[in-house]
Amino acid sequence: MIKLPRFRSPSLRNAISSLLAVIVAIAISTIIIVVVGKNPFEVYSIFLRETLGNPYGIGQVLFKATPLMFTGFAAGICFKAGLFNIGAEGQLLIGAFCTAIIGYVFAPLPPVILVPLCIIAGIIGGGLWGIIPGFIKATFGAHEVINTIMMNFIAAGVVNYLVGNVFFVPATVHTPEIGINANLPRLESFATFFHGSPVNLSIFLALGASILLQFYLSRTTFGYEIRATGLSQDASRYARIKTSRVMIWTFFLSGALSGLVGTNYVLGYKHYFELGFSEGVGFIGIAVALLARNNPIAIIVTALFFGILEYGSLTINVIIPKELANIIQAVAILSIITLTKVFDRYQIRLMEPAK
Repeated sequence: MIKLPRFRSPSLRNAISSLLAVIVAIAISTIIIVVVGKNPFEVYSIFLRETLGNPYGIGQVLFKATPLMFTGFAAGICFKAGLFNIGAEGQLLIGAFCTAIIGYVFAPLPPVILVPLCIIAGIIGGGLWGIIPGFIKATFGAHEVINTIMMNFIAAGVVNYLVGNVFFVPATVHTPEIGINANLPRLESFATFFHGSPVNLSIFLALGASILLQFYLSRTTFGYEIRATGLSQDASRYARIKTSRVMIWTFFLSGALSGLVGTNYVLGYKHYFELGFSEGVGFIGIAVALLARNNPIAIIVTALFFGILEYGSLTINVIIPKELANIIQAVAILSIITLTKVFDRYQIRLMEPAK
């Protein structure tokens, strides 16, 4: 039986567990590909060539990873507070819709005013939608998983009605286009390397959010209160931390971060809000945060990895069915999440003193 060494450094343990999980995910995916009669070397060759082997693919990966960073931050800050936010999908819908409407209604404003206004609208829209389950949790003790799931359905119903009956373009499922002054430039405007890819300046907003969130959680009083509440609500209350306030504020921040997803799609890509645009990034963000151990900086790395998986699954459709590509992607995610936990438990047992 193979016995793995003991790693005392938490950072090293996290890196090794993630690497082992990726290796196992690749092995399982290889078996699936062989079972359906395809050549795994051909599949992986196309996968790597189309994602990381050319500028367009790299741009697509960055574009796919950007919303995952925002939803990863959203899930991660709630995990830090001991909360489980499954409502990022609804929060990003409301935030992106608010972003699009502000960009459309106030189109004549100059870019220096309109772009920040659209971003703030997304933050406030997603944040206020996040406050609702936070308030219910803090006031009545109702479980946040149920609250946030139900809020997803309500958010979808609200935006479906508004897009279909109030802000609509005939024969489409999207709102009118935002004003040109609200557009975020694509990176191809500054670097020809990204020519043709949709990656835009919103990725720098995500990177900035990561740095600010890391500072907020590790260097501020309220960040300390979030972490303390996550470790023990009873001990936090004994230390006179208002845990109810922490829950509500944390859900607002989580929703606000989710609401920033609209900057990538609405301001930087399509320039309108379209039904179904999110493709489940609110849920995948949970996996991103878990793999990164809720660390805002590490979330950037894991979001890039999931961005590679997401775009890569599209590129291999030329030789394997789309459904199989989705299965491989899901297997990879499940393997990573599961095996990192198994590895952690194994390391903890190694550190326990012998009886």
